[in-house]
Amino acid sequence: MSVRRTGAAGDLVLGDIGDVRRAAEALGEGAAVAHGFGNFYALTARADREVVERVNRLKGRPAGQVGSVTTVREHVGSVFDWTRLPAEVPRRQIEDLVEELFTLGPFGFRGPAAARIPPHLSAVQDGVPTVQLIAPGYRCPSNAFLAEALDRTGAGFLSVTSVNRSRHVTGAAHEPAHWRATGVTRDFGHEPDVRILAHDDEAAARRHHPYHVPTSTTVLSFHRTSGHGRSGLPALSLERHGSLSVDHTRSVAANHGFALTVPPQAERRLTARTYTD
Repeated sequence: MSVRRTGAAGDLVLGDIGDVRRAAEALGEGAAVAHGFGNFYALTARADREVVERVNRLKGRPAGQVGSVTTVREHVGSVFDWTRLPAEVPRRQIEDLVEELFTLGPFGFRGPAAARIPPHLSAVQDGVPTVQLIAPGYRCPSNAFLAEALDRTGAGFLSVTSVNRSRHVTGAAHEPAHWRATGVTRDFGHEPDVRILAHDDEAAARRHHPYHVPTSTTVLSFHRTSGHGRSGLPALSLERHGSLSVDHTRSVAANHGFALTVPPQAERRLTARTYTD
């Protein structure tokens, strides 16, 4: 089957086994890989401190800014310390919630960090060491790349961030994430330590996620509860309002016995990038 290349000339493609292998090899050697991630693009790299700091500087962030992690389905449970869940948050219900939202598409969770998560990828919130897990969703072809990269690094997780520049100007912390490989190539293709692994068909990637806006993921926290909702269910907190809407997230949470609270800082939804060409 031929691969429909939607990126720039020279980009690697997710639908090509050889390209996936080459991208994973480069990551194992210390490069960052900008790759299709659900319906947009993410920048994935080794979880080593020096690599995370280099990617932060590449994006225009402070080198020491705490990063997020990504992994594949079989390793999701290993990034969290399930013994530190609040008493009113049963592990089985959270696992089922994670499963449904990742089956639906790209999403993020903040939960108690497992001991194996290093300090540069964890943050103490409400007295609990936490980790932010961002995954492309279980249907995304990038899982094959992530699995190959994990095999090469010997780790159960990788560092991940959105593909954009952090400007910290005009009140905005960053530009919207890229969802076209041509934009990724224009902004990062000249960087010697970045490889680009494009969706083989970007339009199809977006069609496969009809409920998700092509921007950074929505993030839900479960390291603590936020009281109870009107239904009396324990309430989880929306940390970031991204690609999946509040209403859709609330509906899925209710399926598993949780209400949803939206703090003021999460009320405004992340915007999707617009392109002029």
